Amino acid sequence: MTHSAMTRHPRNPRDDTALKTVPKVRLYVERDAEQENWFVNVGHMTDRGRWRTAPHAHPKYGQVIFVRKGRGVMNLEGRSLPFEGPCALLLPTECVHGLDYEMDVDRWVVTIEVAYLTQVNAKLHEFIQLWSLPRMIPLSYAPEAEDDFYRLVRSLEHEIQSNAVGHIVGTEALLTTLLLMLVRGADLEQPVSEGAVRNDIRLTERFRELIEQHYRENLQLQDYASMMAVSLVQLRTACASAAGQSPAKMIHARLITEARRHLIFGDMSVEQIAFWLGFADAAYFTRFFRKEVGQTPSQFRITARQQPQRAPGGA
Repeated sequence: MTHSAMTRHPRNPRDDTALKTVPKVRLYVERDAEQENWFVNVGHMTDRGRWRTAPHAHPKYGQVIFVRKGRGVMNLEGRSLPFEGPCALLLPTECVHGLDYEMDVDRWVVTIEVAYLTQVNAKLHEFIQLWSLPRMIPLSYAPEAEDDFYRLVRSLEHEIQSNAVGHIVGTEALLTTLLLMLVRGADLEQPVSEGAVRNDIRLTERFRELIEQHYRENLQLQDYASMMAVSLVQLRTACASAAGQSPAKMIHARLITEARRHLIFGDMSVEQIAFWLGFADAAYFTRFFRKEVGQTPSQFRITARQQPQRAPGGA
């Protein structure tokens, strides 16, 4: 499995300043011609020596990296998260991540196309919770967890490569079981009412889509509620149930994510980033960022850029 990096350079409509953004990486998977429209792939990597990848994102894929042995550090939006096998690293779509593996790490990478991942996630509320954030899930919560997970990954690899009757159904069943193991290892909160949860999930996902379209426009919560044809009470209840956050916090989180990316990877000033994100006052943006992150934008940029930068590469 190889990667080809593509960097997009959007432009600021306010001052026409070119932006340097995080690489958006498309995955090219070696498949037979009749299997060109793949939706799940399993790759095995055993690199001798140290292996590093620069911070990048997969806009069309989610990934589960099964680290069977070895250790390293994952860079998540400028934050460092150490990991040690056996564990699973779960990377949602658009999650900006870099990986620094130490010597001789044995890992399996399960890559899932976003439309198919959405379909599988609809099976269980906890699957959506699982993919809401990048995670490191230790596979030591039960004595047999590591071996069971390894057998599942190998079975999934075999089923994907198989042309046997029902191999698509088999692939879905194995992937569902694999995600269920991760849910149990992540110890997610249980839903209260299945029927209500489904509706809350639907409303929250629609709200996320609207945030993605409008987060730079400084809209009020009532504007979002009106676009969704729901009340503010319904919106707040749905977000609390499905995402564990208030609607305002979800908007703030999206603004902070974009601010982090431009501070780490871009070349705009703090003031330019503030205007890019819809803040009329750079001082207010600084106060907002410090409240959410614990550092001013300038302090965050200095700290984040002290970390070594690496060329984009494999997961």
